[in-house]
Amino acid sequence: MRNEETIRFVREHREEDVRTLALKARRDGDVDMPWALDQIQGWQAARHKLPSWTAIDGIIYPPHLSMEQCSSEQTALYKCGIVSRLPERYHGMLIDLTGGFGVDFAFMSKCFERAVYVERQEHLCETARHNFALLGLTHATVLHDEAERALADRPLTHPESTLIYMDPARRDTAGARTFAIADCTPNVLELLDTLFTTAYRVLIKLSPMLDWHKAVSDLGERVAEVHIVSVAGECKELLMLMAADHTGEPAIHCVNDGQSLIYSPSEDTGSPAIADGENAAYLYEPNASIMKAGCFGLLTERFPVKALATDSHLFVSSEEIEDFPGRRFAVTAITTMNKKELGRALSGITRANIATRNFPMTAQQLRQRLRLQDGGDCYIFGTTTATGEHRLYICNKL
Repeated sequence: MRNEETIRFVREHREEDVRTLALKARRDGDVDMPWALDQIQGWQAARHKLPSWTAIDGIIYPPHLSMEQCSSEQTALYKCGIVSRLPERYHGMLIDLTGGFGVDFAFMSKCFERAVYVERQEHLCETARHNFALLGLTHATVLHDEAERALADRPLTHPESTLIYMDPARRDTAGARTFAIADCTPNVLELLDTLFTTAYRVLIKLSPMLDWHKAVSDLGERVAEVHIVSVAGECKELLMLMAADHTGEPAIHCVNDGQSLIYSPSEDTGSPAIADGENAAYLYEPNASIMKAGCFGLLTERFPVKALATDSHLFVSSEEIEDFPGRRFAVTAITTMNKKELGRALSGITRANIATRNFPMTAQQLRQRLRLQDGGDCYIFGTTTATGEHRLYICNKL
């Protein structure tokens, strides 16, 4: 897509700092410097986000915004897992109506006999054609078109074997972030009826900032599965798998790296069982997907744990629960904010990882109060018990 001198420049300098290169690199000759810097920056980001792609020589990376917004390899593989579990009769065709950089399309398309990538930006279509050839996606078709027009102009004869994927753009015309489904482009809510005349299954990626209850309410009863996907303790994606014939409750999948919890909304009682926190031997912090789902009552139903308080979202037990979906800690001391008690409980501790939940201080304010440096092997949770008392739980991570 560029001359040999530009490609050689990218290969020779892709390990270097982009900002330094931008200041020092020569501007003469045949090197397309803006494009080269985009490739270097993209390759460096892909080392962490798309490691398998960086091993393929010649992959072209998009400008920074598209690279920032694209899925990671880990989340793309997760989507591939969702579609691969569908019955084989639904593996006829994949249509990605919001192609972008094509990461999700590239991974999911391997589960289908045919795959159509649709993208309204021509330069991304050019990039996709180039990259899909390198990735061996010989069954993929690239269409430069608007999602709405692609649906209207290219009706399919076998919708029952088709899955449509959409990741609507979450920025408005001024470039500001948007989160609500109706504010994204294209507006999925306006397209729902058309989508289901074209496909039997629809998979939609939404902002992780959205409340999943509201998203299900907006999309309607055809939502069969809700996937709340977190990576390394950060909620990354909210996925809605819809089916033309689905009615009733969706299955909620809370996924955080290797941890997974699946439930139906009616299973969650809402209010967790409350503990006598003074006798806690082990403390648990739910992972990011559980926190997003808000299924705290379910945790005390599924696991032999109790909550320290309704709004603290920290759980305790007398015995270690190894399969709890979150971080596990052994409690070494529990103290009030009394100066003498603190002195005894913190004796010999100079560093700690501090967090607060339902507590009148921020983590930084508590750190200053305790005069501790950040880091080390000690973990301190400041929280409020069900009786309204402020407590510090001093722990070691398991």
